[in-house]
Amino acid sequence: MGNQLHTLDYVVFLTYFVIVSGYGYWIYQRKKSAVTSANDFFLAEGALTWWAIGASLIASNISAEQFIGMSGSGFAMGLAIASYEWMAAATLIVVAIFFMPGYISNKIFTMPQFLEKRFSPLVATMMAVFWLLVYVFVNLTSILYLGAIAVSTISGFSFTACALFLAVFAIIITLGGMKVIGYTDVIQVAILVLGGLATTYLALNLVADQFGGGGMWAGLAQLRQQAPEHFHMIFDESNPYYKDLPGMTVLIGAMWIANLNYWGCNQYITQRALGAKIETARSGLLFASFLKLLMPIIVVLPGIAAYVLHQRGMFQAEMVNAAGELKPDRAYPVLLNLLGPGLKGLSFAALTAAIVASLAGKANSIATIFTLDIYQKFFLKKPVPTGTTALDVDLVNASPDESNLVRIGRWAIIVSMLIAILVAPQLQRLEQGFQFIQDFTGLISPGVVAIFLLGFFWKRATANAALVAALLTIPMGLGIKTLMPDVPFLDRMGWVFLVLVGIMAAISLADPKSKNNPKAMSIDPAQFRTSQGFAIGAMLIIGVLGALYIVFW
Repeated sequence: MGNQLHTLDYVVFLTYFVIVSGYGYWIYQRKKSAVTSANDFFLAEGALTWWAIGASLIASNISAEQFIGMSGSGFAMGLAIASYEWMAAATLIVVAIFFMPGYISNKIFTMPQFLEKRFSPLVATMMAVFWLLVYVFVNLTSILYLGAIAVSTISGFSFTACALFLAVFAIIITLGGMKVIGYTDVIQVAILVLGGLATTYLALNLVADQFGGGGMWAGLAQLRQQAPEHFHMIFDESNPYYKDLPGMTVLIGAMWIANLNYWGCNQYITQRALGAKIETARSGLLFASFLKLLMPIIVVLPGIAAYVLHQRGMFQAEMVNAAGELKPDRAYPVLLNLLGPGLKGLSFAALTAAIVASLAGKANSIATIFTLDIYQKFFLKKPVPTGTTALDVDLVNASPDESNLVRIGRWAIIVSMLIAILVAPQLQRLEQGFQFIQDFTGLISPGVVAIFLLGFFWKRATANAALVAALLTIPMGLGIKTLMPDVPFLDRMGWVFLVLVGIMAAISLADPKSKNNPKAMSIDPAQFRTSQGFAIGAMLIIGVLGALYIVFW
């Protein structure tokens, strides 16, 4: 088929583009007057249903990082990379039960706002700067880079043209605010799942054809027969990829730190639920948890199938770069190029939907933190009254200050996307994009999780302790990486986390004022109670996860 789209593919893709853009514009027009309110623009408070929250969480999370990066890791190391998806399903339940009540009951709208309320403005500002740098130069840039590579490989258009198209498409959606993002993400997820399943179906059928036919299920059976080493969830030290996924660490170790940081302490994710009531937010996170169980079928199995086909002699030229080096991240685009007209357009639309939704969500979070935690504090000429925030429901909607905040937020979206366009080409030396992102963000994850966990659940944690943890997390991670390069990065995160918790505890206990800490969070144990429906759904998910790890241990 080659790396080109046919007329039917363009028709399918254009239909997707028109539906998403038109639906987004319709939502924007219905609430056009409200988007001058910072509350509505950044949070869409009370406007997103549980299914919109859940779909938006997944649409923002699943991007080129997963379709391209995780499929590449599936090609290289197998089903074990699915731990990031399946352990995330468990983490979402933890966040729904223990984190969301604290955020929502205390009217927390940004992660730096939590740090300011619980610790100090200095801790909040420092972490806001950290997050902005990581979101712009690592997350947003890598999403755009991996996405542009995939779209370029499939369509035949240049990398630059594809990067510009994806960025502009994402900007169009993002400028409408969180409500437009949330509801268009429902369509994006539907297309993402349909198109992703189409690619998996093709990949399994191709494998079956190589070994005598029999269809999709025969292809799945052949994967396990031909690549049994690719179906182990828990690696031992003899596995060449042990450093990426170090054994039991994925179940009882620092995989929890990575996931708690991403799903519980991350503006990019929590923002979707912060504007909802607690039960709606919890239901949305539970729905996202169910969807997480499905994701490895869409993003990991195609990579394993590409590996088996490559071992049979297929894709020998397509899977290597100009220097003759094997590039696992090419697995998914190579499979897409084998789809027939129309079906290829659907899968292309699914990939684009995932990329654009993630770009839009990330850009909106960047704008939220920059506008509310940097611009509003340090640059707004007429400051918001003491004791309130720009998102406080008591402020008058569409006040001059709020209109200005929305305008600044839109400019932040555009500027951050321009930076990503300029920086993205510099990432071309990556071998596995997904692992690069995990390794880099792992430098700040231990400090963030330590600060948030102690801030939520230990009243004596002080601002000085949080400040020291924030300052030490990156140097400690880099130090261990330099002095002990053989330590797997997840284990490195675990050691840094434990040391930081110890340091925070020591500093806090040494401060006599911590006994009656005025900044301590007020936690009512009754907040952790869930509805019967949520409890049943959570137990079902945990049961499925247990079965998956037993079968594929």
